Amino acid sequence: MPELLALEGLSAGYGEATVLSGITLSLAEGSSLALLGRNGMGKTTLLNSIIGVTRRLGGSIRLAGRDITALRPDQRAHAGIGWVPQERNIFRSLTVEENLTAVARPGPWTPAKVFGLFPRLYERRRNLGNQLSGGEQQMLAVGRALVLNPRVILLDEPLEGLAPIIVEELLAALKRIVRQEGLAAIIVEQNARKVLAMTDRAAILERGSIVHEAASAALRGNRAALETYLGVADGARRSGDARQ
Repeated sequence: MPELLALEGLSAGYGEATVLSGITLSLAEGSSLALLGRNGMGKTTLLNSIIGVTRRLGGSIRLAGRDITALRPDQRAHAGIGWVPQERNIFRSLTVEENLTAVARPGPWTPAKVFGLFPRLYERRRNLGNQLSGGEQQMLAVGRALVLNPRVILLDEPLEGLAPIIVEELLAALKRIVRQEGLAAIIVEQNARKVLAMTDRAAILERGSIVHEAASAALRGNRAALETYLGVADGARRSGDARQ
């Protein structure tokens, strides 16, 4: 598959602080990447750097062969970078349907298709954003990113803090997005077992650098790497480990 997103020697941070150092990473068209690492190792900063809200200290970013390094965040979004942040960023004073139609751009992902992906949202389509549960707000955040019809979607811990039944619904939807629909994706997630089961490749960050990269299936079976870099056994975080 042709290369879609390419980071070359990317260094970035906030203010005077350097968080990422020399990140080189690529994502093929239609492929998915699990971005893993312990707390505070730079995962969210890497997503923020791709969307353009950090201070770039060096390196470049290309999307479908186009250098987007100098583009503003809104220009990167128009170029095809979709983003689902931890904060969700939905319009709480608009209905579910208005949240989707207000930002929709032409393409295969329409509000109707999002409702097919998330039946809960269809049932609550006339509810305001602030009337939704946390899980429903997360579904809406994903739906808002999809109706922008991006080339690649970035998801920052989409399962964090959600009830188990909602986690399973979201996982099923994300699997459809990356497996059946073939939308390229980078997913930050603390539960390695769940995200490795649905992605093609994985990269592990440690202190702002990539220390391990492999096929997701290979990493799932690499107990030593999971223990060393993530502090997990069999892909599940040990009891008592902190969450990001």
